[in-house]
Amino acid sequence: MNRLLFLLLTLTAFGYADASPSALMNNVPNRTTISLDGAWQAIIDPYETGLKARFYLNSKPKDKQELIEYDFDKSDVLQVPGDWNSQKKELFFYEGPVWYKRSFSYHKREHTRVFVYFGAANYFTRVYLNGQALGEHEGGFTPFNFEVTDQIREGDNFVVAEVNNARRRDGVPSVNTDWWNYGGLTRDVTLVEVAETFIQDYVVQLAKGSSSEISGWVQLSGPASAQQVTVEIPEAKIKQTITTDAAGRAEFRFPAKLELWSPDHPRLYDVVLSSGVDKVHDAIGFRTIETRGTQILLNGKPVFLRGISLHEEAPVRGGRAFSHEDAETLLGWARELGCNFVRLTHYPHNENMTRLADRMGIMVWSEIPVYWDIDWENPATLQNAENQLRDMIARDHNRASVVLWSLSNETPVKPERVTFLRQLAASARQRDPTRLITSALNHVDEAGPDVRLLNDPVGEFLDVLGLNEYLGWYWGRPEDADRMQWKTAWDKPLIMSEFGAENPYGRHGEGDERWTEEYQASLYQHQITMLKKIPSLAGLSPWVLMDFHSPRRLLPGIQDYYNRKGLVSNHGEHKQAFYVLQKFYREMEAAK
Repeated sequence: MNRLLFLLLTLTAFGYADASPSALMNNVPNRTTISLDGAWQAIIDPYETGLKARFYLNSKPKDKQELIEYDFDKSDVLQVPGDWNSQKKELFFYEGPVWYKRSFSYHKREHTRVFVYFGAANYFTRVYLNGQALGEHEGGFTPFNFEVTDQIREGDNFVVAEVNNARRRDGVPSVNTDWWNYGGLTRDVTLVEVAETFIQDYVVQLAKGSSSEISGWVQLSGPASAQQVTVEIPEAKIKQTITTDAAGRAEFRFPAKLELWSPDHPRLYDVVLSSGVDKVHDAIGFRTIETRGTQILLNGKPVFLRGISLHEEAPVRGGRAFSHEDAETLLGWARELGCNFVRLTHYPHNENMTRLADRMGIMVWSEIPVYWDIDWENPATLQNAENQLRDMIARDHNRASVVLWSLSNETPVKPERVTFLRQLAASARQRDPTRLITSALNHVDEAGPDVRLLNDPVGEFLDVLGLNEYLGWYWGRPEDADRMQWKTAWDKPLIMSEFGAENPYGRHGEGDERWTEEYQASLYQHQITMLKKIPSLAGLSPWVLMDFHSPRRLLPGIQDYYNRKGLVSNHGEHKQAFYVLQKFYREMEAAK
């Protein structure tokens, strides 16, 4: 990606523009917005000729002599939100740049600032409005926004976005993944209208270690940064007024008597923040999450996380999941399974998922895509990971459902990786000291016959240990689990974050025959026998809720570019193992 060329074109053609995104705006769903979703013109640009040819100008020939070798208006159409891979058969395997253009009409209002907000775009994005460069963003699953108050025009406007999903060695994730590299504007695109000085971000949560005090902060953006802000929770008869400093920031702490959020009682309060002419509402739950020895405590009481892992893949239609309906289907299956917890792998999922989890009472593990092996010694890669961690936390730091921030998945044990993850853990705690930090680990040592020891050095600075183990599939036999013992080097809670077996729905055979429903069900039965004997076990999230596309899964007639470890097929059929796990979860719930 020729970033130098991008910057030179920005400077020479338009004057200086900040190439980094504006500070992220929180709670966009509850602000005044204008949707830019729908049909966008799109140009597939495998050699990235569009940057030098200045596609972002959306030029038309001035006369019959002028040579212009592109035309958005005559180009194909892609739907936004959506990935290009599942919309066009010829783009199923495509990786590279695609240029998007959307025309829209806008009526300007006095004393109003305007931002363009992208829920996500995979992976590297450059954005322009009316031919002017707004900036760029790296990372496929976190939101970003740019202020366009000075660039937007009365009447006709157009926005252009170049989205490039080419994999890179120094990227996060890097070149190897076990999920589909869906490219495009994969989440909503909106214009957001706010006051000249507005409430940009805030945290309103229970104070760490307390169930009777609220603490947090508010950040204003605008010329009148030093002013009063009111925090109200009408149903709890709470109204507090604070004054921001010259930088627009204020912290607060005050007593509160609240019903606590939990899976059994997912209580949400209407929280209202107002300052000047700006006012935002948010539905927020209040709960505490902490550890004590090998237990996870929710609101001061031990809780077992009955979970499942899932990818952001749309049921039935396929492609990247993004809609309210997708979230309702996926979390509905998790609830049917008996879950009070989901592991959203291996990247931050769309905001519909976490907001619906709040309402349904489902706890969430949210993860950044530090996946397998990446460029551990590259400072730019670390900065990229920290940016994605920052924006994941910034978007969801008021979501009660999110109880775990995950730093990584199945990374190799080596010193530079430990240093990298230690820095991420410190960053996560600095940004949000109220939630627990975890990672999914998979390197264990033999500690005797049928004994495995988890002693990955990363465990030292985690609150909760995640362990991915595939006994019965990638090593050993399902029945070996009956004898297996698991130990850890730390007195910390353990979540068995992955295990499973693969089969397409409807393929049957003997219980010891791979690729059958019977084999998968047998593996789950033996795993449950083993899991019951782990004293530090505080939860599990088997792999995986639903079959999902993966370029690594090539076996004809069985995988066909799908990872088939789902308990539910990509068309919604429930496999035998679904009911094995459901029975176990129901028994656990009844025994509480």
